[in-house]
Amino acid sequence: MPKLLFFVTEDWFFVSHFLPMARAARAAGFDVAVATRVRNDGARLETEGLRVIALNAERGSLSMLEGIRNLASAIKIVRAERADVVHCVALRSVVICGLAARLASGGGLVLAPTGLGNLWVEQDPTTRILRGIVRLTVGWWLRGPKTHYLFENRDDPREFWLDPDGPEVTIVGGAGVDPARFPLLPLPPAPPVKVAVVARMIWPKGIAEAVEAARCARALGAPIELHLFGGLDPSSRRSIDAATLREWSAEPGITWHGVTADVPRVWREHHVALFLSYYREGLPRTLVEAAAAGRPIVTTNVTGCRDVVRDGIEGILVPPGDIEAAGRALARLAGDPALRARLGLAANRRFHECFTEAAVQRVVDGLYRSLSAAAARTA
Repeated sequence: MPKLLFFVTEDWFFVSHFLPMARAARAAGFDVAVATRVRNDGARLETEGLRVIALNAERGSLSMLEGIRNLASAIKIVRAERADVVHCVALRSVVICGLAARLASGGGLVLAPTGLGNLWVEQDPTTRILRGIVRLTVGWWLRGPKTHYLFENRDDPREFWLDPDGPEVTIVGGAGVDPARFPLLPLPPAPPVKVAVVARMIWPKGIAEAVEAARCARALGAPIELHLFGGLDPSSRRSIDAATLREWSAEPGITWHGVTADVPRVWREHHVALFLSYYREGLPRTLVEAAAAGRPIVTTNVTGCRDVVRDGIEGILVPPGDIEAAGRALARLAGDPALRARLGLAANRRFHECFTEAAVQRVVDGLYRSLSAAAARTA
């Protein structure tokens, strides 16, 4: 039985985003192991038939000593597992665990940055230097005949001097969403028009901008409510503090609900998805889930977001940081039920064309099989 080893920083992230890939690998006959920091979802991974390997890594740390320690730990895991394919998920794992796989394994290597995050947003000298090192590592040092890149949009490969249409690159529609879990839903009664943000509560996800946009729309007379769904992220240096979220919630028409385990219910009860991220997204799952449920979307015209939403077709794109444009977009949707319905149906159609779980599984199934076969031929 061929072996596949995933490296991912957090167990909850793997459960929420990448189980379809693991299921595809198991269906293809792979023995699948997941090396991750185990929080609350280790048992869930095991119920999926996956072997869980505890990985003690802090994704928010920029310490060189921590990075070296994580590299040594990853090398030890790679040597012990002797996997035919190593799949590294998210940028930190791509760099550290990708290097470990290159140093300790002769098998296939899948590098899936998912998104480029704060490292491509912040512009201080230290971050610029680190960004250059990451570019060299991913796009040059780890490149080779047994390496394949899995990106979620066509912009990110170019950051590493890769051709998005080249044979070593696959563009995949995120991690895939199950349409049975997020069925097309009728819009609830209105007014009020309920606007939802489903995201980690970190500043680059545009949470503060969403609050300002809601204030702007309400000032224009739009009968909207803004509902924020998502938890704090203590591992992120850009996490919003709970006091700020509670302060926003004290305002009329704004509520922070914290983490929700029932995102389908959010879209059953809300009319519009709002996501004003200026984070360097891969392909935002929150937008794909909203599209699956048939909800119109207001989002920023940035990498990842514009790969899900086309302006005037599935939703409304606004420039990043343009609060007035976002407020006007919310007010327009609040005042036009027919527009909400038309954009929502178009969003659902685009979801079924591009972003279903089955479509992603087909792509990665073929990729894993080809890499395993190549590794076997050169063993």
